Amino acid sequence: MSELFEEHLLQTYYSIILKINKMMRFIKNIVAVLAIGMLFPSCSSDDTTTTQTTDELSGITKFKEVNNNTHTIELYSHMAVEQGYNEIKLRIKDNATNTYVKNAEITWTPLMHMNMMTHSCPYSAVEKVTPDGTLYEGFIVFQMAQNATEYWDIKIDYTINGTAYTTTTTLDVPESFERRVNTFTGTDGVKYIVAYAEPHHPKVAVNNLIVGIFKMQDMMHFPVADGYTLKIDPRMPSMGNHGSPNNVDATQLNAGELYTGKMALTMTGYWRINLQLQKPDGTIVKGENISDTVTESSLYFDVEM
Repeated sequence: MSELFEEHLLQTYYSIILKINKMMRFIKNIVAVLAIGMLFPSCSSDDTTTTQTTDELSGITKFKEVNNNTHTIELYSHMAVEQGYNEIKLRIKDNATNTYVKNAEITWTPLMHMNMMTHSCPYSAVEKVTPDGTLYEGFIVFQMAQNATEYWDIKIDYTINGTAYTTTTTLDVPESFERRVNTFTGTDGVKYIVAYAEPHHPKVAVNNLIVGIFKMQDMMHFPVADGYTLKIDPRMPSMGNHGSPNNVDATQLNAGELYTGKMALTMTGYWRINLQLQKPDGTIVKGENISDTVTESSLYFDVEM
């Protein structure tokens, strides 16, 4: 059997395993959504409030609820929370009146509790989704998954009408099967986190790509790395490592923001999104250019359709 044929078999096998795992996760998420729906039924005596709540919660699912006696904090996401970039929404219910708070000022701090240390991760500010709504939103990039002895929790501090409240709860953060986040030390000695954010459901098309690029300031602070370029080169290993046209490297519009680009996927299957991280001065701090002799970059995302 030729080496080329063996490589093709291996890539085909890997693609099948990815699809099976993706299907199992999809089934698991459906079961979780149904279970959560039974555990957390909607309850409101006001039809208008119920309609507004239903509209606000369209496309997202409650995955956690925590009570500090005064309030109940509900956490939502449109996809299962896992290692990598996660968009998280929340709302606060006043337990005395059974109504949702619309004027809270909220901050949060995620923490990973390891055996010998504690650290945080990249995360955004918490902002109101709509002026008159009850939902607040932000993102958190869990750069590592939980395990048997190490876990994530999130401390939520909030102020309502000048009174401060707080609550802390653990979060379930399993390992992502597809690589969606990279943590590494660049050739410049800086520790970086590069995370895939969107598209949530990639298609055979030129997809709008959103990624986060962060650098570690210390164990508790991971600010956005401004002015960089993330070079992208999608390849299909099982199909001769062919590429795709019309890709656009990810760049920033404004400092402090996530990065946007274009990712072209020309057929279904497993794609390896090869990456190179370039500093503002043009220096490549991680990743390799794909060529006849270099078939994959050490910096990459997995995409399976």
